[in-house]
Amino acid sequence: MADSFLPPSPLFLREAEVRRGIELLYFGYSSLIKRADDKLAGTPYGRAHHRALYFVARQPGLTVSGLLRLLDITKQSLGRVLTDLQDGGLVEQKVGERDRRQRRLFLTDAGKAFEHELFDLLRRRMAEAYAEAGQQAVGGFWAVLRGLLPPDLREAVAELQQDD
Repeated sequence: MADSFLPPSPLFLREAEVRRGIELLYFGYSSLIKRADDKLAGTPYGRAHHRALYFVARQPGLTVSGLLRLLDITKQSLGRVLTDLQDGGLVEQKVGERDRRQRRLFLTDAGKAFEHELFDLLRRRMAEAYAEAGQQAVGGFWAVLRGLLPPDLREAVAELQQDD
């Protein structure tokens, strides 16, 4: 039996267990995201564009400042990403109804279709992994991932869940 399938040691905070968790997180994420990366390779878009599409799909009307907070990138970097997505006809900005200074982001029909293609690649793999791990493991996995979030980002991430 491979060590990745052995139960964690009761001394789970030892360096070996922490390192194993980091390795599994890294390789698991790399394997998951590779499918989307392969799809993006034939386009002018990259991971930053994918993340922006994902979060705008999760929260239609998300403000540019809200997206900046979620992605934790510079305004200049986000500006380039949004320009590419708008020029590609995937995202549109609308002025806020109550606050005209706000710029709210929405996916176009083409943006929705492209984001759904990318999401479907990830969804299938995540569903397989969840099914393999079992329902009890999913809650623990989420708890660990939440614990990795900096406190100031936890509220923003929790808000994404409110529509589910």
